[in-house]
Amino acid sequence: MTTTGRRRQNATVLVAHPSAELYGSDRVMLESVSGLIDDGWEVVVTVPADGPLLPLLRERGARVEICPSPVLRKSVLRPAGMLQFLRTTAAGARRGSSLIRRERPALVYVNTITIPLWAVLARTHRTKVVTHVHEGEASASVTMRRVLALPLFLSSSLIANSRFSVGVLESSFRRLARRTEVVYNAVPGPPAPRPVRRKLDGGMRVTYVGRLSPRKGVDVAIDALAELRSRGVDADLSLIGSVFPGYEWYEDQLREQVAAADLGSRVTFHGFQPSVWDLVGSSDVVVVPSRVDEPFGNTAVEAILAGRPVIASATSGLLEATAGYRTATTVDPGSVDALANAIEDTIDGWTERADAVGDDTLAAEARHSVTAYRARIARIVRGLAARQPA
Repeated sequence: MTTTGRRRQNATVLVAHPSAELYGSDRVMLESVSGLIDDGWEVVVTVPADGPLLPLLRERGARVEICPSPVLRKSVLRPAGMLQFLRTTAAGARRGSSLIRRERPALVYVNTITIPLWAVLARTHRTKVVTHVHEGEASASVTMRRVLALPLFLSSSLIANSRFSVGVLESSFRRLARRTEVVYNAVPGPPAPRPVRRKLDGGMRVTYVGRLSPRKGVDVAIDALAELRSRGVDADLSLIGSVFPGYEWYEDQLREQVAAADLGSRVTFHGFQPSVWDLVGSSDVVVVPSRVDEPFGNTAVEAILAGRPVIASATSGLLEATAGYRTATTVDPGSVDALANAIEDTIDGWTERADAVGDDTLAAEARHSVTAYRARIARIVRGLAARQPA
């Protein structure tokens, strides 16, 4: 879908994003870009590498600039990781400064707290900054949370995707929470939702969508499937997603886990999929078994929009994302038995859940409207741009 609108004269927004992939925050950023273009801004998006996100940005009317940018990850704590981080910072500072001088944006929109260099560069060039917070690491130490939050003081305004994320900011620095506006993620649903099965002939079809990562609890889902099989419950599991570069060992471990449990015919690795709707539409229930804090729960909302019951960990932003839906169940994080029990309970109460999916889908569409999200992002940026110079 190409987005068009009235073009503001000599008004550019530079959007800085840490990846060119197509996971949750990447897709939300696409809607931010469309909202800005609809409002008449020229939008330039900078990412550190090529990837499947780029053609979608160009299709919506944005220009794309590939520029190195250091991303704060746990690998930075290791000597080799720190050395690479410093090298990327030096290269990013040079290229980023050149990009800001050339584009002279009215505002820099930093789409995560993991790329603080862009806020530094923007303020160095006397350019206003808004940071969109997609993170919520409540389980991190106070010191680590404050280190991550400190660069946010360079931002003129803050957006957070959940009240949970604001709470994490407040636990670091209260002043940051007072400057933050909550805007729930835009979550588009499938173009044509497939009706939920009324009868579970052939067993329960369970699906996981997201990164293959230890923190996401993918191994918990596999163990839960094994537990269900041991109880005589007919079920299978589809895994949709891939690992971060450097985490290939975890996928190998998952495949070994499947083989050891003799689940080879019951677990399917689909890898990364640009569109997940066909696979989700073929499923009966979506699981989100995260072990640790999630700032929000896009995958849980997507399941509800697709008319599928969801079982998610009772933690952090997932509780916020699933609140108020009759077809959403939450369980103790990391508990194989709790997840297996919830899947079995879903089977036992299938008629009731199948009857409720329509109302839940309508509620999710209203709560996560793409149109409303775009308008709110545009209003925030427009108001910030109209303020006195930074």
